[in-house]
Amino acid sequence: MEASSGPRRSSTQEPDGPGDGEDLISALPDDVLLLVLARLPCAADAARTGVLSRRWLGLWASLRQIVFRGVALPSLEEALGRVTPPAVSLLKIRVPIKQQRGPVPTEHQTDSAGVPINSLLRAAARLEPEKLDFRLPAGLIDRSLAVDLPCFHRATSIALDLSPITLALPAGADFPALETLSLARCSTDLDALLSCCPRLRTLHLSTARDIRVNSPSLQELVVCCETSVTRHVDIVAPALKQLAISLTAVDLSISVLAPMVEKVSWHCLYLGPRIVFGVWSLNKVQLQSAEIQGEPSSLCIYACAYSGFFRAQASHFKQEIEKHMVAAFSGLELHLTSTGHAFGALVFHLLGVNRIRTATRRLKVVLQRSVLKEVCPPYCPCESN
Repeated sequence: MEASSGPRRSSTQEPDGPGDGEDLISALPDDVLLLVLARLPCAADAARTGVLSRRWLGLWASLRQIVFRGVALPSLEEALGRVTPPAVSLLKIRVPIKQQRGPVPTEHQTDSAGVPINSLLRAAARLEPEKLDFRLPAGLIDRSLAVDLPCFHRATSIALDLSPITLALPAGADFPALETLSLARCSTDLDALLSCCPRLRTLHLSTARDIRVNSPSLQELVVCCETSVTRHVDIVAPALKQLAISLTAVDLSISVLAPMVEKVSWHCLYLGPRIVFGVWSLNKVQLQSAEIQGEPSSLCIYACAYSGFFRAQASHFKQEIEKHMVAAFSGLELHLTSTGHAFGALVFHLLGVNRIRTATRRLKVVLQRSVLKEVCPPYCPCESN
């Protein structure tokens, strides 16, 4: 809705046609007007309808779904203060990207003055939303901040994309209704946070150096850490049914206790020729459930050969492969890239792994010839093949 830019009609003028004259829209009940405002993409747009009529002034603050797009960071807390609690079912905040052009002033990053992230989160918690979705653009804050995560007692879903922020839990923190949690580009003590979420069903994580998840209620876990190197994966989730992990590793420690898992998508990319067997270097390991129900899950191993690789002990190569067998499988796929080296020794070596030998019912070997004639950088470029 936009105000007309043309000349206003005098109240004494005759109407030009049907619909002119009396303001029938503003005479509608509040519930109907709120349905109109709910169609607008942003709460700021809904607030601007107040210039049309006093009847619309401030009505936006009674919306059940509040979405802020393009509202500058220093103005958000004041805007949240106008919302009528606790009837908010959705609170979505999207800080404009254009603020990346310059760093946020220091007084906006601390609790001393301005509009800090701490008080902004407290203002959001005061509204007791059922769903919270708060994202800051990358580069908006030029230094790491420690921020208290207030309690959202009614929230069933929380999605936070805040960088580079560390979330701390105040004493007595509790999220009794939370079922879905998504954390991106922010760090926290996951053990402490998950212990405050007795009903958590779905957890999404990204850019986590250490993945430590312990939850008796969790049923779905999605982790994407492709932009950072992961060192530890420690998962204890007895009710977990779906597991999707994509990570980059160098020296990786893995422990997964999820006896009820039914669907797995596990991708681990290795940096550099650190895990080797003879001339073969381990590039990637995947454990993937079949897309078609009834088809077997597959363990996929990607390796490339180069005569300049350091010869490591065979037991180390086996142990690294065994780390990724976090769920049952019956198919084995070997994707091997070489300049012509024999691959029989590697295949027999892998089939000698006890769990692979007893579980494999279908074997597939894919051979690709490297175009790099014995020339490899410190990392193996064949990992993308």
